[in-house]
Amino acid sequence: MSSSDAQSKHVYSRAYALALDSQDPLHGIRKDFLIPSKAQLRARSLSEAETHDSSSPDDTAIYLCGNSLGVQPAITSVRMQQYFTTWATQGVFGHFKPLAESPLPTWLDADARASDCIAPIVGALPAEVAVMETLTANLHLLLSAFYKPDINGRHKIIIENQAFPSDHFAAESQILHHNLSPSSSLITIELPGLPQAPLSTSYILSVIEKHASTTAVLLLPGIQFYTGQYFDIPTITKAAQKAGIFVIWDLAHAVGNVLLDLHGWGVDAAVWCSYKYLNAGPGAVGGLFVHEKNSQVSSEAGQLTFANRLSGWWGSSKASRFAMDNKFVPIPGASGFQLSNPSILDITSLNASLEIFAKAGGMVPLREKSVKLTAHLEVLIRNMEAYTAKRFEIITPSDKDQRGAQLSLKLQPGLLDAVMKYLEEKSVVVDERRPDVIRVAPAPLYNSFEDCWLFVEAFGEALHAAEKL
Repeated sequence: MSSSDAQSKHVYSRAYALALDSQDPLHGIRKDFLIPSKAQLRARSLSEAETHDSSSPDDTAIYLCGNSLGVQPAITSVRMQQYFTTWATQGVFGHFKPLAESPLPTWLDADARASDCIAPIVGALPAEVAVMETLTANLHLLLSAFYKPDINGRHKIIIENQAFPSDHFAAESQILHHNLSPSSSLITIELPGLPQAPLSTSYILSVIEKHASTTAVLLLPGIQFYTGQYFDIPTITKAAQKAGIFVIWDLAHAVGNVLLDLHGWGVDAAVWCSYKYLNAGPGAVGGLFVHEKNSQVSSEAGQLTFANRLSGWWGSSKASRFAMDNKFVPIPGASGFQLSNPSILDITSLNASLEIFAKAGGMVPLREKSVKLTAHLEVLIRNMEAYTAKRFEIITPSDKDQRGAQLSLKLQPGLLDAVMKYLEEKSVVVDERRPDVIRVAPAPLYNSFEDCWLFVEAFGEALHAAEKL
């Protein structure tokens, strides 16, 4: 065996993955998360799940599903209990009364604390972000403020043909809300004859140019949920804005995953959820970004002027919020888009996770690890016999700048159900998207290079077992 052959086999080995983990400066943060054990995943009752210990490394499940739901940070239950204690012992005073030795903000200031914590994650000024509502609710709030169609001028919304259903529903319903027809006012970007293929930046720009004079809003995902493609946000934003189009980005799969610079890129607005890479829990609170240029409040002749957004009392000035005089005093910035007082339960959970992001040093080191982790996963996958035999293909771009943590594997027809069943039996947690795609997402906060190796081993076995059926 030549030295190059020996090195090649070494790269594909478990020992090599373990060596990479030993050199990873972020590897220790894995212990800050509660990754389910294999026994816990097999449990059929809550009491049974609670009796199993998840601390044994040998019994830890292979959890590569952070693009769907992140695992729970260990500190979350601690912060939640502190919240429950505050509520139990202080009642309504928890809104205003800070407690010594408590790391939690008063409830009145909880949304501001969350904005301060999330702003570096998305590359924004704290005043440009608000932690509130849920992703689709926030999208509707933005569209209600910035989609002002003119049937004889700009009335179209451009989305991509594989947009996540909720984005498609939101865009379509906003068009109908204005008594327009989706058949003429909803433009979907689709490569002719190539379904499920990544969309090149040049093709997206060509669609923008074609509909430039009649388009009001461009709505695209930062990372496409199905293929895992990371769009060129700054280039696309600049081109659309040059054409007079308002640009909104859905960052559900991008926030906490890739480096974002929403303020620096001049993005008009964006929305996201916090239960994927942000690990805030299922259905947790969402967030929105509104560039400072789009959320100013000015006064002319004693009259306040601001973006005609839907308003609620939490978007009114704190100084007069409890005056109950029915005089709306809009807050400049994204927090002015808030409606009701936020869920402190949700914000406490999100802030707990964001503590770990800060501990890790922010998004730069996390992205550096993620690039290496996903690249190693791809190397292992491409070395599989099933890959060379074309039993599946990787539909996520290979260019690290065009993807985040996710690789989407498109199986040959008829394999998905059997493969997913086998992986579940082996406590390997990944995500399926019918009819034939498996999405694998190694999250850099808690996943390891060994996780990638173990997945590829199990995936090969699953394919072999599926072909025997």
